[in-house]
Amino acid sequence: MAENKNEVVVKTKSNKFKVIKRNRMTFGDRIFYLLDYLFFTVFTFTCIFPFYYIFINTISDIDKVNKGMVNFVPKGITFQNYLDLMAVSDLGTALMVSVARTIIGTALMVIATAFVGYLMTKDEMWNKKFFYRFLVITMYFNAGLIPWYMNMQMLGLTNHFTAYIIPSIVAPYNIILVKTYIESIPSELEESAFIDGASYMQVFRKVIWPLSKPILATIAIFGAVGNWNSFQDSLILMSNEPKLYTLQHRLYIYLTQTSNIGKVISSDKTAVKQAAASAKIIKYTISMVSIVPILLVYPFMQQYFEEGIMLGAVKG
Repeated sequence: MAENKNEVVVKTKSNKFKVIKRNRMTFGDRIFYLLDYLFFTVFTFTCIFPFYYIFINTISDIDKVNKGMVNFVPKGITFQNYLDLMAVSDLGTALMVSVARTIIGTALMVIATAFVGYLMTKDEMWNKKFFYRFLVITMYFNAGLIPWYMNMQMLGLTNHFTAYIIPSIVAPYNIILVKTYIESIPSELEESAFIDGASYMQVFRKVIWPLSKPILATIAIFGAVGNWNSFQDSLILMSNEPKLYTLQHRLYIYLTQTSNIGKVISSDKTAVKQAAASAKIIKYTISMVSIVPILLVYPFMQQYFEEGIMLGAVKG
């Protein structure tokens, strides 16, 4: 058979071959794709460039950074800034606190959210509608910052690491996503497990949990990003425990220090100017250290994230 560039042969599910005509691209189609690729290229560059700019400033000579000579290409490449940062003891402690908070908090949140979401799908659950509506209401109403702090204080969670973990275990929005996703799983799978004598816990562990990996990966990303980036609870609740400051809280402190130094600079205070430049580099370096870990997590979970967020948002 003669080859035809406008036709393509595909194999169907029944192992038969089918000839499909390929539509030619019109001039308008080419213009559309060209503008589409151009737009997303510019958009991608706009998203990536701030991170790239910060990074090249952290590995460039501090004098050239201070003079504004580093814009697109690093100059006077050095990694001394990162080596100096590793020598700062309080940053190492803050990093460990943030890592521990992210891992423990995210793990407990995923487990609790999956189990509660599964319970919300069971008609046998006592007062199911009441608890589900009560859960949804908490998304729209809260008492405010001061009552929240007083509540945390009365519970003895101030200046204690558990203040990072316990309040974030129950996340209403994530529970709704999980509940909706579990409802999309064929009920026949659960029924067959019950017929074989499985309990609710066994069904949850051996059927629901493995099949819910996409949505669980999705809420894991939500939880990890939220725990890693949060600093307000550290700022408010850990005032008497500097050892429990998170990395983001430390970054906030350095940002404040840099701003205060800039207010008192005069033209003849070279030492102060150098201190301000050093603080600027420290700010950039800490920003990279705080951003990179969470950026490395996302690519490994992107597949699950896309599938989970789409399937979990179909029904309410």
